[in-house]
Amino acid sequence: MTDNEKKLGWFGRLKQGLKKSSTALTEGITGIFTKKRLDASTLEELEDLLIMADLGVAVSGRVCDRLSKNRFDKSISAEEVQQALAEEIGEIMQDVAVPLTVSGEHSPHVILMVGVNGAGKTTTIGKLAKKFKNQGKSVMLAAGDTFRAAANEQLQIWGQRNDVPVVSGKEGCDAAGLAYDAIEQAKNSGTDILLIDTAGRLQNKSHLMDELKKIIRVIKKFDETAPHDTVLILDATTGQNAILQTEAFQEMAGISGIIMTKLDGTARGGVLVACAEKFKIPIHAIGVGESIDDLQPFDPSDFSKMLVGVEIE
Repeated sequence: MTDNEKKLGWFGRLKQGLKKSSTALTEGITGIFTKKRLDASTLEELEDLLIMADLGVAVSGRVCDRLSKNRFDKSISAEEVQQALAEEIGEIMQDVAVPLTVSGEHSPHVILMVGVNGAGKTTTIGKLAKKFKNQGKSVMLAAGDTFRAAANEQLQIWGQRNDVPVVSGKEGCDAAGLAYDAIEQAKNSGTDILLIDTAGRLQNKSHLMDELKKIIRVIKKFDETAPHDTVLILDATTGQNAILQTEAFQEMAGISGIIMTKLDGTARGGVLVACAEKFKIPIHAIGVGESIDDLQPFDPSDFSKMLVGVEIE
């Protein structure tokens, strides 16, 4: 398969994955702006629609401000509104679109994966391991979610699929100690990248958050520069809960980047825009399905256009 075919395939999956979100926005905008002038009433309807799509109050306000400056009290089409929305979202997302890259400066380069249960951490680790291996890097996985036997088993399966070693312990063992052992093994074996899974911590479970802090402290005892990336996995279907999770994990673990999964399962894909506007944290990748190729680097232009139903030329 050529790179162009791969890109077209990803475009197709992204478009299909965002269909619920784009359809909700397109139908809503069309309903508001069919043969209507842009006035206070239509702006209020539009703002409500955007907030309900989880774009957030700040982003929704910015879009309405942009439209009111240029087109207030004039006729405006749904297509013009969609275009303005895509441009505003694209501008917001431009600065946060940052791929997850490994420079080779650290050996191993430690990536700590955090997020709540069910967000897709373990699956994302498996997909990242595959991508890094394809780049010629050696990879090791650490099964730091010691609360769930199923998480350990799932990571072992990804390890077998990718032919990479997995460091694991007994269910309920000390996750911080396991992380330390994994770094030691990765160091001794000359492994390039160590991906560490963690338990799915709900942000209101203080003892689990304390354990996450302990993992980070122990990692730093081995290498004070680590973890070199702390990546938060967010589930798009949770809507505004993604904002609350980002706040909590940013406070506890100092998030360096975000990967958003399950954009294909929701009409609330706008929450990624709200996160970008509020936190300015790099967005590394987005996921629109279960296959290995459904996790791709985040492209702000493609995403913004597809989210609001604007055709990509």
